[in-house]
This record gives sequence, structure tokens and C-alpha cells, in this order.
Amino acid sequence: MYFYAARQPILDREKKLVGYELLFRDGVDNVFPNIDGDEATSRLIEGSQFNFGLEDLTDNKPAFINFTLDTLQKGYPTLLGKEQIVVEILETIQPGKRLLSLVKDLKEKGYTLALDDYIHQPVWRHFYPFIDIIKIDFLTCELDTIHEVIEAIKPFPQIKLLAEKVETYEKYQLALELGFTYFQGFFFSKPEMVQSKTLPPSEMALAELLYETSTVDLNLKKITEVFERDVNLSYKLLRYSNSAAFKRRAEINTIKQALIVLGAQEIKKFLSLLFASQVAADKPAELIRLSLTRARFTELLAINHNKFKDTGMAFLTGMMSLMDAILDESMESVMEKLPLSNDIKLALVKDEGLLAQYLRLVKLYEQANWQGANAIQEQLGLATDKVPDAYHDAVNWANEQMRVLGE
Repeated sequence: MYFYAARQPILDREKKLVGYELLFRDGVDNVFPNIDGDEATSRLIEGSQFNFGLEDLTDNKPAFINFTLDTLQKGYPTLLGKEQIVVEILETIQPGKRLLSLVKDLKEKGYTLALDDYIHQPVWRHFYPFIDIIKIDFLTCELDTIHEVIEAIKPFPQIKLLAEKVETYEKYQLALELGFTYFQGFFFSKPEMVQSKTLPPSEMALAELLYETSTVDLNLKKITEVFERDVNLSYKLLRYSNSAAFKRRAEINTIKQALIVLGAQEIKKFLSLLFASQVAADKPAELIRLSLTRARFTELLAINHNKFKDTGMAFLTGMMSLMDAILDESMESVMEKLPLSNDIKLALVKDEGLLAQYLRLVKLYEQANWQGANAIQEQLGLATDKVPDAYHDAVNWANEQMRVLGE
């Protein structure tokens, strides 16, 4: 049984992953934790010590963890390595001499310190020499206040600003213009603009596929596995299988089915064309990682639910769920080009059907909306102890695939 926590990525100005904020969940029976911040932080630290390594959820990136005054006084941050975590000081803590002393001590020990959901007050200036990051909620903070903070920290160049709850590219662009260094939110999972665009597959995955298809007898299982860990290749495979030569074939529900429909010769031709036209991708790696996590998480939900004969449909639904952001094109337009079954298209375009419910649950997990997630779990009749474990497995699987691809 795994410890229960979700994660939200934090990216830099180049949209590269710098760490994850870990979001606590209170076990299998109490999905929406009715506990105070002290207990939440305590259980998160306990879980990381005895149930899992932080690297399981953060792929060896720093974990941003909330700490209350009580947990700071008890020295909980020092139970974890200074390279492993960013100590987030909760906005509910009143700035005072006791907190300042604790902050100085942690800074002397080499820890990275952040003020979470920062509410601007002049008294915080005493803390600025020891603070590395200030997190500002872009949903609630007024622009005038943000400008005040920017002015206040000018004498302290070590302080970087982090914009959190950035859900659109417009907000991301605003934060960039204001000089923010880090960004938290799912802005990268939405299209930048509605226009058609190509996103080439990984050179490593292509090379592996070209090798696998160089033999007389194709290893269909191995080839399917390579496709399933590369969202770009999967899209191009489905697009190719919907070309004039194949469009009258049966609807496609899984990657394996698409490969069978094409046949060995067409697969080899398809891969050769892709290899010749390879160009660099410009999307953040975290978007691909999220696609892979969704694909595996959705598949595991389908396996546990046992309502589909072919759970590859759920995998494909999860993987395709971010294709609009990858191609900067509307989901409706993307789905018109792909030979997917109506069940998959209904889930992705109209948010209807069982696959859509799986996907809704996946998204609620990403947002750490435990109450909403619990409601869907109960509605579907999913065992509450299976879903967190499936998420944990999906995260590890996606991390492993990203390492293989060299992202």
C-alpha cells in the first residue's frame, strides 16, 4: 500500500521542470482530509520516511512541502535532505521573532525557503534576506499588489518569484513579462493558440522502432510498447492509419490494433518517412510526462474496474487527452483527423461515457481535488485503496519512460 499524495509540477521560464509541490491525502477512508496543517505535514514527512522515497513522486526533483509553525519548531524539515525539499512557510503563519529565528536556522543549514501564498506586509521585509522564493497566487492577487511585491524585493536579488495557479497561457505570459522565474499550474496542458502544428517523435524512440522493424518477424508486443510510451508517435501512427489507403478499415481502439491494421510493410514505410522528416520538438517535457501518466493511470483504472475487455482503449484515451495542447489545436479538430472509436471521441470531445469518467477522476487527482475524486470513485464502485496505488504506479511508469527516452 502506498502513501497518499498527489503532485503538481513547477516549471521555469523555459518550461523545464524544476520540482513538484506535494499535496497530501489522508488515507483511503478520508479522501478529503479533515485534519489541520500540522497533522497533514507530519503525515507527509512520515510517509516519505517509511512508505516511499520522495524521488518516487518527484523523479529526483525537489519536493515543495508546506510547513506550519508547529512542524517547523519540531524540526521536521531537517528529517529530509536540504537537496530534497523546498520548505514552504504557510501563509497562515504570522511573521514574528520566533518564526524569524527558525527561518535563519534553516537557512544556515542550507535549506531553500519559500513563502507560500504570500500576503504582502511590510513586516516580511525582515525575512527577505533568508528567503529564496515567494509564491504568489495568480487567481486572487491583484496586479497592483504584485507590483508592490516586485518593488519591495528589489534590494534582495536572490528572491525569485513563483506564480501559482497559472491555468492559461495569458496568465503565463503576464507572469513572464512581470519577471517571474517559476510557474505552477496546468497552463502548459492547454493549447497556446488554435492552429495546426506538428510535434515530431523522439529520435530515440524512432531509432528503437526502426531497429525492431528491421527483422523479418516483427515483435508486435515490443513495437506496441515503444509506441505506447511516445505520445507523438502514437498520434502520427493513428493519423497515418487514417490516410486514404486505410480509412475504410475498422475503427481503432488501441495502438496494437492500429499496427495490425497497417501491417509490417506499411509500418516500416511509415517509420522511414518519420525518420527522414525528424525535427526538434518545442513543447515542455512535462506535457509529455503528464500524457504518459494519464495514459497509464486511466488504463489501471480500467483494469481495476473490469468493465472493458480491452483496457488499451483507456490507455489511448488518457494519452490523447492532451493532444490539443501538444498540437495547439482544438480537440474537435484533432479528433476529426484520427480513426478512433466513438467511445474515445465521446470521452475527449463531449466528456461523455465511462472513459470520460475515468479521465475526470484522473484530472481531479492532478488538481488534488480529493472530494471530487472520492465522489467519482464511489459512483463507479472503484475500491478506494486501488486508486491512489494506481496513481503512484502511473507516476513511476511515466518517470521510467521519460528516462528511457532521455527527456
